[in-house]
Amino acid sequence: MAKIAIIGSTGQLGSELLSELGERAIPLSHEDIEITDHESTRELLLSLSPSVIINTAAYHKVDLCEENPLKTFEVNTIALKNLIEISNEFDALLVYISTDYVFDGAKSSPYSEEDVPNPLNVYGLSKYAGEILLRNHARSYLIVRVASLFGKGGSKLKGGNFVRTILRKASSGENLRVVNDIVMSPTYAKDASKAIVKLIEEGKVGIYHVVNSGYCTWYEFAKEIVRLGGYNVRIEAISSSELSMKAKRPSFSALSNEKLKRDIGFEMPHWKDALSRYLEEVVL
Repeated sequence: MAKIAIIGSTGQLGSELLSELGERAIPLSHEDIEITDHESTRELLLSLSPSVIINTAAYHKVDLCEENPLKTFEVNTIALKNLIEISNEFDALLVYISTDYVFDGAKSSPYSEEDVPNPLNVYGLSKYAGEILLRNHARSYLIVRVASLFGKGGSKLKGGNFVRTILRKASSGENLRVVNDIVMSPTYAKDASKAIVKLIEEGKVGIYHVVNSGYCTWYEFAKEIVRLGGYNVRIEAISSSELSMKAKRPSFSALSNEKLKRDIGFEMPHWKDALSRYLEEVVL
């Protein structure tokens, strides 16, 4: 049975991959592995000799990334260079989780894998730099771009996820103010994990967008969360310029998942269906 190491196994995506892979998975939490410590990372992974390494670990709180570019690149880019060298030593497939933030938002229709990235912020730039390293130096790699994840693990760095935050505020009767000029692809980590495992099983390499179908603004997403949660609170649509965000965000970063469907016949559910299942399975 092929062994698959999951770096970041307690995060939103990592925990779902762990569930999906079952006995094939080697879970590696931050307590088990510190990817910025190159030598200890190398020793551990060489001792385990997995056939696949999935790196879900990242420094990804976008505004903090803008304030801490050195740490951002240390975790998201330099540590990846080390993982590339390690995976090349024993011919392992290296799976890198990237982001919709590699794009600048100038396009008005969902981005495909063939579109040229142009990151607007430090986080997006660090992830795109990682993609370039993989393409130029990894013997076997799979770049998976995800977006606006929500899952049972939550994001420890972000203090939960957007869905949980909206539900928490709505349950306390707090009126909401949510951005209505940024469009993205909400994605259930459980659906994303199923697609990633299928890509690995099918032996696919290169770049794939793994997001739920459809797209919406954060305001539209919040409205659906509140509706499904059964709350009656006021939601005010606001402009992103009304928020004090240090990092510039793309105004349109929806991703197309057509390549995923075309290459392996995997059809990602619509984000509204994914949200409904997430609330039923995890939250409500």
